[in-house]
Amino acid sequence: MAKIKRKGEAGAAKNYVTRNQAIKKLQVTLADFRRLCILKGIFPRQPRHIKRANKGSTAPTTFYYAKDIAYLQHEPVLQSLREHKAFAKKLSRAIGRREWHAAKNLNDSRPVYRLDHIIKERYPTFVDSLRDLDDALSMLSLFANLPSSSNIAPEITSQCARLCAEWQLYVMRTHSLRKVFLSIKGIYFQAVVHGQEITWLVPYMFTQNVPSDVDFRVMMTFLELYQTLMGFVLYKLFTDENLVYPPKLDEEKDNQAGGFGSLMLTAADHGVLSGENSIGDAAADNAILRKDGKKMSSRDVKRQIAKLAHESASKDDNDEADAGAVEAVEEEADDEQDEDGFVPAGASDSLVTLGELQRSADDSAIPTLFSRYVFYISRECPRAVIEFVLRAFGASPANIGWDEVAGAGSQVTETDERVTHHIIDRPLSAKAADTHAGKRVYVQPQWIVDCVNARRILATGPYRPGVALPPHLSPFVDDREVARRGGYVPAEAREQLGMDVEAEEDDDDEDEEESEKVDVESRPALEALLADPLDAQSSGLLEAAELEAEAVGGEDALLAVRKQHAAAVKAAKKNKAPAGLSEEAEAREMAKMMLSNKHRKLYNRMGHSIGKRNEEKQLLEAKKKKLRKAGNK
Repeated sequence: MAKIKRKGEAGAAKNYVTRNQAIKKLQVTLADFRRLCILKGIFPRQPRHIKRANKGSTAPTTFYYAKDIAYLQHEPVLQSLREHKAFAKKLSRAIGRREWHAAKNLNDSRPVYRLDHIIKERYPTFVDSLRDLDDALSMLSLFANLPSSSNIAPEITSQCARLCAEWQLYVMRTHSLRKVFLSIKGIYFQAVVHGQEITWLVPYMFTQNVPSDVDFRVMMTFLELYQTLMGFVLYKLFTDENLVYPPKLDEEKDNQAGGFGSLMLTAADHGVLSGENSIGDAAADNAILRKDGKKMSSRDVKRQIAKLAHESASKDDNDEADAGAVEAVEEEADDEQDEDGFVPAGASDSLVTLGELQRSADDSAIPTLFSRYVFYISRECPRAVIEFVLRAFGASPANIGWDEVAGAGSQVTETDERVTHHIIDRPLSAKAADTHAGKRVYVQPQWIVDCVNARRILATGPYRPGVALPPHLSPFVDDREVARRGGYVPAEAREQLGMDVEAEEDDDDEDEEESEKVDVESRPALEALLADPLDAQSSGLLEAAELEAEAVGGEDALLAVRKQHAAAVKAAKKNKAPAGLSEEAEAREMAKMMLSNKHRKLYNRMGHSIGKRNEEKQLLEAKKKKLRKAGNK
C-alpha cells in the first residue's frame, strides 16, 4: 500500500527554500548570506510551479535549492563569519569601556578567513579557471583605475593594479595577445592561453566618477574572490614558464611610474633575466632546458616536439615559398620606401624569415610583427596600453621610448635617429615635421591596433596626424557570417572579404539618381507606399519617410504621409492579406497554420528578430548613405 504524502512534504515544496528560510537556517544576516552565495557560486532558482514551491502562496519570493543551503551549513567561511561577529561585539564593548589595551589586542588577533578551498572546489581543473577569467580581469582592471575613497582602500587599488600588470607581463612574454578593439566603453583585449580565449575590458585612463548608488559590499565580495583566483592562475602560468612568482618589484622605479619595467622576471634556475623583464628571443625560450639534472616539465617537452614538427614540415615547403616570400618582402619594402620616405631598419634581414608575409594571418607571425621597428610614444598617448600591445607583438623594450613625463625607464629619446614610428595623437608641428622629414613616420595610435587585427603592417598614409582615420572595425565580429544572415556589413569589411562592393555602390548611385528625378514633395509619399503596412520589416521605411517628410515639407507633409499609410493599413486589414501575396508566401502561411502552438510562437519570434535585424540594417545603410553624400559635397 502506497504511503500517503502530506501536502508540502515532497516535490517542489521540499526541493526549494525561500531566502528567509535559508537565512534562519544558517543563522546569518542578509549581507553575510549574500557574501556566502557569491563566494560559493550559489544563485536563486526559478521553480516550474511557484505556487507549489511556496506551499500555496503566490507572493513574489526568491527561491534556492534546499541542497545548496544544506551545503552551506558545512562551509568553513560561515564559521569565520560567526567568529568575526563575536569579535566585533567584543571590540565594540572594549572601545565603549575605554579599554584601549584590550581593544588593541583584540584588533591584532582579529579572525581572518581564506578562500583557497573555495577556488579548488569551484575550479577542479586549470582550464576551468581560465574559462572564468574574463570577468575577473575586467573587475580587476576596473578597480585598478578607480580612485581611492571611503569605500575603496588604497591597498585594494594597488593590489589590483599589481595583478593586472603581472597578467600583462605574462601575455607579453608568451605573445598570447590576439585581438584589440577601441570601443566607447574602453579597450577590449583578447588573449589565447592554453587554448582558451580570454577577453577582458580595460577602461580608459580618465578620472573615474564613481556613482553613489553602487553597492560596494557586493562588488568587494566579487573582487575578493577574483583576487584569490587570479593569484592561483598567475602562479600556475609563471611556474609553467619556469619563472618565479610573484615577480620582484623595484620600488624605486615603481615610485617613478616605471610601469612594466618595475617588475623583474626571475628564472627559477638562472636568476634575473637579462634586460629586466624583457621577453628575449622566442627561439631562445623554446630552447630552454633543465641543466641541473632535474626532470623537464611537460610543457618543455611539448615545446620541443612542436618545434621539431614545425621544422620538418617547413622543409617541404621551403622550395615553393622562398620565391614568393622574397618577392612579397621586396614589394613591401618598396611600398614603404615610396610612401614613407625611408627603408625600415632590418628590412633586408626579413628576407631570411621564411614566408613572413604569407603567414601574416597565422599566429606564428605575432612574435615578429613589430620586431623590426623602433617606436616613440608622445606624452598625450596612453603609454601603458601602447607599450603592452607593442611588446606583445614582438617589439623589444629597448626599442620603445616615451616622454619623461609619462614615467621613468624609457630607453629611446625623442631625438633618437633609430626611431621609425612616432606615435602621436595631436596636430604635428611644422618644426618637428621638418626636423625628422624622411627619417621617421608620424602615425596615430589606431594604426597599431589595426595592424594587430590585420596581422600585418598596414600603410601609414591613412593614419598620419590630422588625417581622418579609416573606420575601426571590430575584430570580434564575423562579417562573413553577418552578411550570410542578412545583417549590415560596412563597405570596408566587404572589401576586405572580397565581396561585391562596386555593385552595391552602383545600386546606391542609381537609387540616388532616380530619387533626384522624383519631386521633393512626393518622395516621402513614394517611400511610404513602398512600405508594406503589415510587414514588421518595413517599419523602418515608414519611419524614414516620416522623418524626411517632416524635414522637407513640415507638419503638412508629415500628416499627409501618416494619413496615406493609415489608409493602406485599413485596406490591408479589410482584405485580410497583404497585397501581391505570392504562391510561395501562401504556402508558407499554410505551413505556419499547421504548426503547433509552441512551434508557431518560436517561428514568430524568429520572424520578429529577422525583421528587427533588417530594420537596423536599413537604418545603418541610410546613415552611411547620408555620410557619403555629405562627404561628396
